[in-house]
Amino acid sequence: MKLRVFLTVGDPAVRRRIAALLRTDTDVVLVGSDADADVVVGDSAVRTGSSTADATSETDLLLTVRELGVLRLVAHGLGNKEIAAELGISSHTVKYHLAAVLSKLGVRTRTEAVTIALRKGLVPL
Repeated sequence: MKLRVFLTVGDPAVRRRIAALLRTDTDVVLVGSDADADVVVGDSAVRTGSSTADATSETDLLLTVRELGVLRLVAHGLGNKEIAAELGISSHTVKYHLAAVLSKLGVRTRTEAVTIALRKGLVPL
C-alpha cells in the first residue's frame, strides 16, 4: 500500500525539497490533488485525508510535521530516547509530541496510535 501525499507548501523551494525527500521513499507517491491524497502536507501541519464519507472526525485531524515524524518512529518500534536521538530533540520533547499525537488521535497508548495511523495511512506498511 502506497501513502498518497499532496503538497500545499507555499514556498516553491521548500516544496521542491520536500517533494525530493518524499520521492526517495518507495512507499510514498505524490498526487496532483488533495482529494486523491491520504495526507496533505502544508506549511505548518499535516492533515489526514478521509476516504470514507462518514469519517468526519478524520478531516478535522491535524498533526504537525514533527508529530507525524514521532508517530512514524514509534511505528518502527523506537523508544522515546531513540526517537529523541534520531530527531535531535530531548526525550521530554518526544513525550510532549507523543502526548499531542495520542490526544489528537483519541487514543491512550502508543500501540493504539500506531494502529490508527496505519488505518488512516499516516504510517506506511
